[in-house]
Amino acid sequence: MEEIEALWREARELSLGNSGGVERLDSPPTPLQFLRDFVSPNKPCVISNATLHWTALSSWSDDSYLTRTLSSAHVSVHLTPNGRADALVPLNSDELGSSSSSSLCFASAHVIRMPFPEALNLIVNPNSTKYVAYAQQQNDCFRSEYSALAPDCEAHIPWATEALGCLPEAVNLWIGNHLSETSFHKDHYENLYAVVSGEKHFLLLPPTDVHRMYICDYPAAHYSYSQDTGELTLEAEKPARYVPWCSVSPYPSPETKDTQMSKFPLYFNGPKPFECTVKAGEILYLPSMWFHHVRQSPDAGGRTIAINYWYDMQFDIKYAYFNFLQSIHCQSTHSRTLPETVSEDSDLESD
Repeated sequence: MEEIEALWREARELSLGNSGGVERLDSPPTPLQFLRDFVSPNKPCVISNATLHWTALSSWSDDSYLTRTLSSAHVSVHLTPNGRADALVPLNSDELGSSSSSSLCFASAHVIRMPFPEALNLIVNPNSTKYVAYAQQQNDCFRSEYSALAPDCEAHIPWATEALGCLPEAVNLWIGNHLSETSFHKDHYENLYAVVSGEKHFLLLPPTDVHRMYICDYPAAHYSYSQDTGELTLEAEKPARYVPWCSVSPYPSPETKDTQMSKFPLYFNGPKPFECTVKAGEILYLPSMWFHHVRQSPDAGGRTIAINYWYDMQFDIKYAYFNFLQSIHCQSTHSRTLPETVSEDSDLESD
């Protein structure tokens, strides 16, 4: 355990350098600088003034422009009771089945396609319904559902494309409000995350901190929407399916804080996550396999808009090192023991 804790400290020193936080660049790097200083060492950074030339920075803050441009578009909207999709929530033990010892499940949102003007209205008027709407879909949705907006921004990030030697595998658009929140997870992509409107607040942990996430298998469930009541109900998937997911919630309620700190000492007693806020006109480079938790603050119109570019990661020696590390049984020096097998968590459906 002492050796792993030393690894956490060393990884933080390498990732933070002398900056004391996630490094911020005043302007986009050259492809060589980006590859040498950030991609190769698997180090995040925030690039300011990165997309100020996009017309999206001004036009997407105008609801009338969005609804006019996307008047004929049907988009995917994720519905949850509280804005937390792909997250751990309580589920009635009778629904879990006798084979499960957990009172939590991995809950997926109810996904519905609707005309964009209707979707935007649900997002900017969250008090008008019994659920929280988040327009997004992890399937290259910007180049399909939102293709009418393509002239307002770049099809790819030129300096990242040259550095990584490929075009993005997927480009996704996210439109949410202050209630939308993404639980800790990691992705097997090099992620260029550009905020267009509002702000995104990230907590970041390097792949070396995998044991602090307490990844366990949880029974899968999904929300179902009732047209009659306008409410969402949670249903366990049948046949039963289990999803490996991070157990830690970084913002426990006052009522559960002591319990959470006792159950997950490696997280709460270990080094603090890196924190960074990404504002409109900025890009976060989120390296592959970094754990991240996301909250957001809306603009004056009540929405946060972002577009992200997923580039394929290199499954190189760093990936082999990560798989080896997460296979190691790690016992807390504080109290709790991790599961003997730490599962690899799946990619997320919402950021």
